[in-house]
Amino acid sequence: MSFGLLNGKRGIISGALDEASIAWKVALKAHEEGARFTLTNAPIAMRMGAIKNLAEQCGAEIIPADATEVGELEKLFTQSQEVLGGPIDFVLHSIGMSTNIRKNREYGDLNYEWYLKALDVSALSLHKMLQTAEKLDAIAEGGSVVALSYIAAQRSFPDYTDMAQAKAMLESIARSYGYRYGKKKGVRVNTVSQSPTRTTAGTGISGFDAFFEYANRMSPLGNATAEECADYVVTLFSDLTKKVTMQNLYHDGGFSSVGISAEIVELLEKKG
Repeated sequence: MSFGLLNGKRGIISGALDEASIAWKVALKAHEEGARFTLTNAPIAMRMGAIKNLAEQCGAEIIPADATEVGELEKLFTQSQEVLGGPIDFVLHSIGMSTNIRKNREYGDLNYEWYLKALDVSALSLHKMLQTAEKLDAIAEGGSVVALSYIAAQRSFPDYTDMAQAKAMLESIARSYGYRYGKKKGVRVNTVSQSPTRTTAGTGISGFDAFFEYANRMSPLGNATAEECADYVVTLFSDLTKKVTMQNLYHDGGFSSVGISAEIVELLEKKG
């Protein structure tokens, strides 16, 4: 069901790799709610994914951009405004990458060049996007920027290694730039801390299936799906959340507030 929440709004959605990705679901939901937007991803990710299919479904133009390169971000914001016919109302940052995780490097044996690259791609890219947009005056008054995060920014999880620091940095940037952009132009900047989700990136983490089930049993509402995350993100793009900014918003079925669930207690008692 469409409510027309984004009628007349223009946006940029990054990180839609394939049908399993949250960004893909956000694009479909934003389109359903009346938005027009461009799609972007790094050229290498675009070669791996199926973004052209999404663009056809949404009537969106694809503008390739490496989010770690300011020059390419300038091109992204400039061309997006030209294609959409005006300033940008919303931006989704759904970008993350860790070579250390892909290569199964333990936290006590990290490659530091890869570590710095993970921080650049997964977190600093948000600052680059925001700074570029501000300098180009590309985001409209009262616009909204949402970045996807994870609770490993606050808690320790085995095998999440350097991405935990990347997510913590991402959330800090959202707070710091959220204050600046809010004072300057009323632009909102938030992060959404999503449940473990069966995306291409998520399932690439060692032990994902076990933790997915654990989180599901810990959460009174169960894990939030990618589709449900898209629903939530769209409300943050909309005018219904004009005074929500600088927040890390947990969209996790209640996981972040539970110490231990009855299901986990019962499971442990059976094992004992």
